[in-house]
Amino acid sequence: MRKKFTVDLSPLRTNRNFRYLWSAGFVSTLGSMITYVALPFQIKIITHSYIAVGAMGAIEIIPLVVFGLYGGVLADKVDRKKLILATELAALFISLGLYLNSQLEHPHLIALYLAAGLFSSVDGLQRPSQNAILPRIVAHADQPSATALMSLRWQFGAITGPAIAGVLIATAGISVGYLVDVVSYLLSILLLWRLASVPPTQENDTPSFASLVEGVKYATSRKDLLGTYLVDLAAMFFAMPNALFPFWAEQLHATWSLGLFYAAGTIGSIAVTLTSGWIRTYRFHGRAVMWAALGWGVAISLAGVTTSLPLTILFLGIAGASDMVSALSRSAIWNQSIPDEYRGRLAGIELLSYSVGPLGGQMRAGTMAAATNLRTSVVSGGLLCIGFVSFAAKFLPEFRKYDLETNPFAVRERKIRESDGLNQ
Repeated sequence: MRKKFTVDLSPLRTNRNFRYLWSAGFVSTLGSMITYVALPFQIKIITHSYIAVGAMGAIEIIPLVVFGLYGGVLADKVDRKKLILATELAALFISLGLYLNSQLEHPHLIALYLAAGLFSSVDGLQRPSQNAILPRIVAHADQPSATALMSLRWQFGAITGPAIAGVLIATAGISVGYLVDVVSYLLSILLLWRLASVPPTQENDTPSFASLVEGVKYATSRKDLLGTYLVDLAAMFFAMPNALFPFWAEQLHATWSLGLFYAAGTIGSIAVTLTSGWIRTYRFHGRAVMWAALGWGVAISLAGVTTSLPLTILFLGIAGASDMVSALSRSAIWNQSIPDEYRGRLAGIELLSYSVGPLGGQMRAGTMAAATNLRTSVVSGGLLCIGFVSFAAKFLPEFRKYDLETNPFAVRERKIRESDGLNQ
């Protein structure tokens, strides 16, 4: 029983390629989360505007959509390791640009927005390959455990990075935070260099719009997949209040707690990850996604209602825990039921579902707060999330009733992975 609720570390112990992939992401995520806090904080210092901070989301959406979809096509056509390496190098130069801009007497606001857009473009190109590479280097049965470990990696960075960023910004300045990010990318590249190549499994044509359309048709033909995309997109768009955190902490007369706002959700999610041994044998992932998304909406609404700092942080933590249950189950559906020849393109679509939602959510939250007030923005977003998730679950029964043991796509993939020797 104890083992069932303990995170499964076996992929790290037994899989050399997974160790390199995990370690590289661990280092770069830590640095990226420092920039994640420093960039909007620098915009706030320059502008003192809700809308200016929320505008980051608007600037990031279009590059993420375009390059996320194209990155998904590339992930099915080229060596996924090489694409990840190239994008890490590009991100290194963007961070270096932020550092140089921060050294100016009057840093350029336009440079901050440009960096946000470029990071979004690079992220869009990279993440489909990051997701699509996992089924190639990890056995089918180990996919949920590997996904939990990848989440744990991100969670540690998301907790530690903002905490480090707060100390660096307060003691050494924003520029040092950007410089740490540059160093993290250098270390990540060195680790990724040792990862085995992961070329396409089939002869592929040149990346094209037609291949993207083919992937979209496959995704929309499967209502179980469509449900995961729509539910997560709605939850993040309506109830993602991160752009309000600097103002929220100030409104509660606790500017010192800004790091807690950023870390609270991740603390909740890491609690779920550390007790995620159950995900290896759990079957009903559609049901889990549905209830977890509803839990997210309820928790965000309650966080907006209360004026108590401890309760606000508690509810944000519960929201993070709910989101982690959803993320683990969504990843299990994706990794265990999508054919490898579609994996990159569908990873691009997945990227849109779990990234465009938060970016659009930042814009929605900032605009609503400016038009009304912070509490109305947060509470209304949570309620809209609850309503949409309930609607989607009712009208997509294939999603709601997804069962790993009986779903024909998951059964097919399990048989293929057991017989074709793709797992290393």
